[in-house]
Amino acid sequence: MIIFPAIDIKDGKCVRLIKGDFNKMTSYKDSPIAQAIKYFQGGFNDVHIVDLDGAIHGKSINSIIVREIIKKVKLKIQIGGGIRTIDDVNSWIEMGVDKVVMGTAAVENTGLLETACSKFQNKIAVALDVKDGLIALSGWKKQTNISAIDFIKKIQNFGVSRIIYTDINKDGTKKGPNIKDTVELSSKVKIPLVISGGVSSIEDIRKIKSLNNSNIEGVIVGKSIYDGDIKISDLAELI
Repeated sequence: MIIFPAIDIKDGKCVRLIKGDFNKMTSYKDSPIAQAIKYFQGGFNDVHIVDLDGAIHGKSINSIIVREIIKKVKLKIQIGGGIRTIDDVNSWIEMGVDKVVMGTAAVENTGLLETACSKFQNKIAVALDVKDGLIALSGWKKQTNISAIDFIKKIQNFGVSRIIYTDINKDGTKKGPNIKDTVELSSKVKIPLVISGGVSSIEDIRKIKSLNNSNIEGVIVGKSIYDGDIKISDLAELI
């Protein structure tokens, strides 16, 4: 199971939101580059980066910071936020990221997603931000009536490498991830799932790891690292 420590970037800083609300945002003192170095030195192989400015504006805003991270550390980066076109995907791939995460554009334009998966094989992940079973878009500001399960079944044969499944009701709350719904979803689809949202303790990670569910590929950990609830050293032991 892959553990993805998270870096969310807003205005050049590491931040965390609660339930995707930009009015409930906490900024942290370490820069995104410093945080990435901490993860790398801690023994991690992967990192999950979200360009929150990109998600809001629909185009990459923080590529210079990500480029610096790529220069300084040998981490497999999955990057999301504001990726709307094939050119956007191509520029990230050329920069050297491991996976490009499509969210809003993937849901609103499945043709674009299918083309991206075909052109960049095993490089495209899809982020589904879900509230009460329904997908939300555009930095979670736009609620749809599209069910997560229906959408995944629709894209099942495109060649998507992984689905990042975030329960918006849990994200940033540190009240425990929605393991039950994610496991239930994983049993109905072929694409590997990554659990995101609500991780509160090292026990949550152990619980997910103990599932031995071959279709749960990993877990994203964010706010609980930044707030000190989970030590990077303790988390690294579970890699």
